[in-house]
Amino acid sequence: MLAFEKNLAPLTGFPVRKEQENANAELNIAVVFTSVESTLAALRRAGTMAENLGARITLLVPQVVPFPLPLTSPPVLLDWNERRFRVIANQTPVVTTVQIYLCRDRVEALRTVLRPHSIVVVGGRKRWWPTAESRLAGYLRQQGHEVIFSATE
Repeated sequence: MLAFEKNLAPLTGFPVRKEQENANAELNIAVVFTSVESTLAALRRAGTMAENLGARITLLVPQVVPFPLPLTSPPVLLDWNERRFRVIANQTPVVTTVQIYLCRDRVEALRTVLRPHSIVVVGGRKRWWPTAESRLAGYLRQQGHEVIFSATE
């Protein structure tokens, strides 16, 4: 299911703090890609938390491949997605790992890749009705994860 995993360093404009170099490898904050704008807000929030806690960030990108295509042939080229998510991940001063998963169902992919009781940040629009992102956050909470919903306007 894992198409590739890429470690991305912080932007050169951000100094790497000494605590980050010795960050606790066990403490990881997962950010789920929902949309570019929402994910950037979620990464900012996760970046602040990670700096304070000495944690690392993993950007999880479940890429749904429709059924007519083989699972190994996504409709969007992996090279293009790698460049796209490198730019997105560089928006945080914390070392970020991007993991793109080719899957048929994004919720099922997240269920299998998240460790039990993970810290997860999900970005989405703030609405009075349930959105796909807020439903995803609720589902992950039901699965026992610590979920932070980062709302954008």
